[in-house]
Amino acid sequence: MEKRRIGSLEVSVVGLGCNNFGWRIDAKETAAVVDAALDAGINFLDTADIYGGGQSEEFLGQALGNRRGRIVLATKFGMKFDEQRQGAKPGYVRQAVEDSLRRLRTDHIDLYQLHQPDASTPMADTLAALDGLVKAGKVREIGCSNFSAGQLKEAESAAGSGARYVSVQNQYNLLHREPEAGVLAECVRGGLAFIPYFPLANGLLSGKYRLGQAHPQGSRGSDGFGPKVFTEENLERVEALAEFADSRGHTLLELAMSWLASRPAVASVIAGAKTPEQAKTNAASAGWKLTASDLAEVDGVPQ
Repeated sequence: MEKRRIGSLEVSVVGLGCNNFGWRIDAKETAAVVDAALDAGINFLDTADIYGGGQSEEFLGQALGNRRGRIVLATKFGMKFDEQRQGAKPGYVRQAVEDSLRRLRTDHIDLYQLHQPDASTPMADTLAALDGLVKAGKVREIGCSNFSAGQLKEAESAAGSGARYVSVQNQYNLLHREPEAGVLAECVRGGLAFIPYFPLANGLLSGKYRLGQAHPQGSRGSDGFGPKVFTEENLERVEALAEFADSRGHTLLELAMSWLASRPAVASVIAGAKTPEQAKTNAASAGWKLTASDLAEVDGVPQ
């Protein structure tokens, strides 16, 4: 599989998002998904301390076992874990990393990301604490998530001579293109890797949801997840995108993943999976090299 860079890290262009672990699948099912992802050439696994109330990290650590050295391991901190554990104050940064290291059964995290901005804490204070983790060898690179272009610039200034964010992870897909309003350009200017999450728009771009058809049993659409996503308007856009992909001999999922891989600064497209089959399909989905004409036609689909 094609490899790209996040700072000093070399990652597969398709990554595995681990938000389903401990939430929608158990430890045994998690291990099967991880095995399939690694066998398919994925080496970038992204989780967070809050996923599954900590179980995503725990199940992932168990599943990796002695294969830790084969993968680039990313996790996040900062969103509310409980009343005491949240935010980006230096003391909590140091506590959160120890908690994640223990759950993940490792002595270092390759990419440690602030999950969201913390307005109550000066960026310089958070970055100084993260720099300390890098110097201590507990973290290799640091990143951020859900940052605006302005916040990325602020963080760059606040880093001084210490460690600086090498990546930003924001929502981005064919139906949600907000990063094009400034964040992607800032990534190009500042040399940051962009990591899109929700590349399939909560499954809407997977190809299993079609206009006028019932949502598959047990899917996010059928269990009420993301009602703002599964709208008739979005389903109409999905039909147009699926028709375009089919005209080129590809699936909607291949379009969604390959389109993201073609965007400026994108390093790895992280997609979640509940089954080994989904992990394998996702891993094989980003190989379509869209032409300039293809991209222009995709842009012509009403937003």
